[in-house]
Amino acid sequence: MAAADKDAPVEDKAALVEYLSAGCKPAEHWRIGTEHEKFGFALAGHGPLPYDADGPSILKMLQGMQRFGWKPMVEEGHLIGLTRDGASITLEPGGQFELSGAPLRDIHATCAEVNAHLKEVKDVADEIGAGFLGLGFSPVWSLEDTPVMPKPRYQIMRKYMPKVGRLGLQMMFRSCTVQVNLDFSSESDMVKKFRTSLALQPVATALFANSPFADGRPNGFLSYRGYIWGDTDPDRTGMLPFVFEDGFGFERYAEYALDVPMYFVKRDGHYLDATGKSFRDFLAGKLDILPGEKPTLRDWEDHLSTLFPEVRLKRFLEMRGADGGPWSRLCALSAFWTGLLYDAQALDEAWALVRDWDVYEREALRRTAPTLGLHTPFRNTTVQRIAQTVLEISHGGLKRRARRNAYGENESLFLRGMEEIAQTGITQAEELLACLRGEWEGDLDMVFTARAY
Repeated sequence: MAAADKDAPVEDKAALVEYLSAGCKPAEHWRIGTEHEKFGFALAGHGPLPYDADGPSILKMLQGMQRFGWKPMVEEGHLIGLTRDGASITLEPGGQFELSGAPLRDIHATCAEVNAHLKEVKDVADEIGAGFLGLGFSPVWSLEDTPVMPKPRYQIMRKYMPKVGRLGLQMMFRSCTVQVNLDFSSESDMVKKFRTSLALQPVATALFANSPFADGRPNGFLSYRGYIWGDTDPDRTGMLPFVFEDGFGFERYAEYALDVPMYFVKRDGHYLDATGKSFRDFLAGKLDILPGEKPTLRDWEDHLSTLFPEVRLKRFLEMRGADGGPWSRLCALSAFWTGLLYDAQALDEAWALVRDWDVYEREALRRTAPTLGLHTPFRNTTVQRIAQTVLEISHGGLKRRARRNAYGENESLFLRGMEEIAQTGITQAEELLACLRGEWEGDLDMVFTARAY
């Protein structure tokens, strides 16, 4: 659909469904988009980076990054992001620094992009006295300590979140994730990928668990980030049971999205507070803050971005179940899901593994994996064993894809660290807890050295 069409009024639901279905593309055009967030901190004192300050700041990071060809994104007079060659750098509510990578052909390319980005970040950070941390949750700073970024949409969300969940502000300001965006060829392909990946998100949560600290001490979880999503906003989060029902497709997802309460509408560069209001009313021209006006596809696109289920459908599928992590693990998540979903045999094998899991089992996995990680029991086995099986399937898929680097290695090389975790059953979170008890001698401040990029 042409970009110009996004600003035309939408007359009916069919256009919203068509927007989603326009994401279908042949396999030779499938791409991989890797996104990751990280916490910035001052090297002196290890406090969080404010947006603007005399010392190290987010603003100085954004300004410094422009030397590498990044172009500024400005909202209401504030520099709030950068773009370059199909990729973007954006800010999460608490200053989490996010790379949204360009859609690339294989894991070798997306990992090269990650590596180049982190080198640029480190060059600028070293100059201004900053560092960046790869964890799923801020380990030391309280919510009150965490800075607020000058993005209008976040101001709207900040007021709304406490009305709908106990931990929404913790999610906004103190969590970091890594995710991968993947394509589909048809509605039926989307449905199979959606169902398979949604069922397996808790396995990814366990495998990539990396957030065992909060407020300067262990928090009782291996993935605290995974836990807080369970009490953020039930209208827009979770395991979406309807995805597994007969007849699921683009239209059913559009119906779900129409009934998720809105956050905002953007008009003339400004954000209008639409929290709790109905996009379905908007479609009927009955939105009270814009009486008689109908939404555009750009409004629909914005609204879809405010839905936060474990897998999110836009014109691609977003895998959202993993904690942010160290440099070496960022490419692993993309490899994990690409191996499962971009090879037909692997997708068949993964779907066969999960297809008889029922709604209660899937929800139990989601609720338990953040606490017990790979030790989570399931039927007559554990998530550790499931992770081993799934990694074997992914490894096979990547091997059959046969996308090789200059040394002749296929993409399965990026799974090695996760395969070790699955074999030992010891997650990154458990390694961190062992460090705190052992070599760090109870000094959690050591995490800023040991887990910095």
